Amino acid sequence: MSFYTSKGDDGTTGLLGEGRVPKYHDRMEALGALDEASAALGLARAQCAVSGTPSILLQAQRDLYKVMAEVAATPENAKRFHTIDAERVQWIEAQTDELSKIVEMPREFILPGDTLSGAALSLARAVVRRAERRVVVLFDEGEIPNPDLQRYLNRLSSLCFVLELLENQNAGRKTSLAKGNK
Repeated sequence: MSFYTSKGDDGTTGLLGEGRVPKYHDRMEALGALDEASAALGLARAQCAVSGTPSILLQAQRDLYKVMAEVAATPENAKRFHTIDAERVQWIEAQTDELSKIVEMPREFILPGDTLSGAALSLARAVVRRAERRVVVLFDEGEIPNPDLQRYLNRLSSLCFVLELLENQNAGRKTSLAKGNK
């Protein structure tokens, strides 16, 4: 089995369904950002020390895989790949709500880097935000019909933030504030 197909050598890539699009198409930009988000979550998952965090991140990565399938599907196949719904958004909200009970919310912007795992989660949050922006473009252009995709990504970035605070707290590190001491 080969690790490459050569089909994309012409600058196009296939969708889940009939047709190909240029690799710079908005749909491909969204898929690339989602792929990056999953990789960033994987990096964070490998670093996290708090019990339970890796399993939450693994589930989020699996959800992102489903988001990617829906984004990659052609309009005639979209229903077949529709798995991210209000229930998945509620799942991620429940995870964030539970964790927010045990971490202190900073009163101002923070700077990443107080722990390796916290920094990885901050990077993942930023990449998820980019993926969210790319998916919103597709939604606004009528390319994808499911508004729960953007809701899920919005909540996932919040979950990454709460997990960053939790990782710092668990390591006994105070989260650095952007303004610092006056």
